[in-house]
Amino acid sequence: MALSARQQMIYWSLATAVFLVVFWVLSDVILPFLVGGAIAYFLDPVADRLERMGCSRAIATTLIFVVLILVVVIAVLVVVPTLVQQAYDLIDATPGIIENLRVFLTERFPDAFDEGSVIRQSLDRAGETIQSRGAELLQTVLSSAAGVVNVLVFLVVVPVVAFYMLLDWDRMITRIDQLLPRDHAPTIRLLANRIDQTLASFVRGQGTVCLILGTFYAVALMVVGLQFGLVVGLIAGVLTFIPYVGALVGGALAIGLALFQFWGEWWMVVAVAAIFQVGQMVEGNVLTPKLVGSSVGLHPVWLIFALSAFGTVFGFVGLLVAVPVAAVIGVLVRYFVEQYQQGLLYQGVAASDEDQAQGGDPAQDSDPG
Repeated sequence: MALSARQQMIYWSLATAVFLVVFWVLSDVILPFLVGGAIAYFLDPVADRLERMGCSRAIATTLIFVVLILVVVIAVLVVVPTLVQQAYDLIDATPGIIENLRVFLTERFPDAFDEGSVIRQSLDRAGETIQSRGAELLQTVLSSAAGVVNVLVFLVVVPVVAFYMLLDWDRMITRIDQLLPRDHAPTIRLLANRIDQTLASFVRGQGTVCLILGTFYAVALMVVGLQFGLVVGLIAGVLTFIPYVGALVGGALAIGLALFQFWGEWWMVVAVAAIFQVGQMVEGNVLTPKLVGSSVGLHPVWLIFALSAFGTVFGFVGLLVAVPVAAVIGVLVRYFVEQYQQGLLYQGVAASDEDQAQGGDPAQDSDPG
């Protein structure tokens, strides 16, 4: 005997509530497993391609992780120390940059920046606050990350979880499919396929775009001699996950730093601006169309809201799952909108009568002869 719609709604609601409570309670503990699962999901297409080339799943997974570990080790030994040092240097240099800005504005707008003016006091306080709080904030971020999960455990658990999940990914998907409620299996498969397409297009695609653009910005800015180019490139690359935000924030930060570093050498400022212009042209015409696609359906405002909401409720783990959950919610909303527009609640009785009128009466359409 099949369950009624009301009973099904109760069961699904209870299951969702239990899942959210467990996720909230274990948010700190499951961080390595979420990261490992995300890595496995991201690398699954690579493993599938290696399998099609003749490798077994075990060999494909091993090859992927050997390359991944080498890349991570090189990044930790070469990039991370430079990045941290540049971040501290940028915080220390901020008061001087703000002082130069104040002098520049005072020379051109003396009335607005006279002694005791609100704008001048605000600039002075901003420089002092950034210098005093910036290093503290950076240190807090590093220490809090170590406090959430022991770093050594994190570095051990994440690769192990990612390796075994990637190795057994296809078997896990098959097993989950076997456990689906038979009455709802076609609908769940349809939604799962749409969610996978959205995540593959946006998370994998946009993540690759972020990596490429972040590397390009960092290398190009360091080549032209911009101080803190690695930090600016990292910021621009990470924020590229939200369309348009990365280019705006990174470009404004880079051009602002270039104005103070290369004052009078306008060709250098133009070169910094040209780097972001080239990056935007490549992203808009090559990277995003090829890697992300045009029909993902994740609006930047929706992404910002999801990051804010999940980060507030679930903390750092919420930030990690915000974009995938936003994609899932977007797919579900579009599906329910489709169902709503096909139903009588949207079309009304008039549409039903019109369909019947167009269909006609079979008895009248039959040939009496």
